[in-house]
Amino acid sequence: MKKLSKIILLSTILACTLWSCKKDENKDYYTGGNGPVLTANNNAIILSFINKDQEAVKLMWTNPNYKFTTGVSSQSVSYLIEIDTTGSNFTNPNKKSIALSSQLSISFSQGEFNDYLLNQLNLKPNIPHNIEIRVTSTLGNNAVPLVSNILKFSVTPYAIPPKVDPPSSGTLYITGSATPASWQCGCGEPELLTQKFTQVSPTLYVLSSIALTGGNSYLLLPVYGSWSAKYGGTGGNNSNNVFGDDFRANGSDLLAPALSGNYKIEVDFQRGKFTVIKL
Repeated sequence: MKKLSKIILLSTILACTLWSCKKDENKDYYTGGNGPVLTANNNAIILSFINKDQEAVKLMWTNPNYKFTTGVSSQSVSYLIEIDTTGSNFTNPNKKSIALSSQLSISFSQGEFNDYLLNQLNLKPNIPHNIEIRVTSTLGNNAVPLVSNILKFSVTPYAIPPKVDPPSSGTLYITGSATPASWQCGCGEPELLTQKFTQVSPTLYVLSSIALTGGNSYLLLPVYGSWSAKYGGTGGNNSNNVFGDDFRANGSDLLAPALSGNYKIEVDFQRGKFTVIKL
């Protein structure tokens, strides 16, 4: 009887061991996939202000078909479209990135694509530029990235009206608690040249150096000592990115960087963006 019990016990242990091994064999492992194949419906991207609402280009790509031991993945696939200048190898901080979920194509109007070139890649208008486009697919939380082939184009962006109207005065000043002179009183005080921007072009103003008090606020005024017009942030007071952001006419107070020191400030009315650079 004892011998029979031992045989039954050993059989049970063996069965459990085999079941455990079989269970391990059923785990789902990634076995591979194919990088998306990227194509376009046009060999050339033509841009013009007159046709800004018409299609510039349509991009299409194949499903990467992520494969696992249990078959083709049924998980949701995400895609990242990247547009960059040739030679930057998609490391340009100004490259345009567009995140998509599941879809296998995207279409851009001429006005939309032109805006990417001018205001994101910061390319000069009316000059041909070489650009590259690729798409990267991922699973879940950016897992298993697969990169497509690269499409190359020569494109010429067209000039558009500035995003923010430049000051008709042709001058620009900074004022606020973040500046050495604090807030202008608006009482006709003498012009302070150390807080005056240099007009580099009709749409670009640069202040080469100013001492900013960290964590304090400032605004931009087109006429010294006058509060009839101003430029500031697009959101609430002091909600901007301190090293650069969008701005607008009659905007909110702008927040200076946390660290006090000397900074260079560039105000680009064409793009509607300002930049603060630590010196």
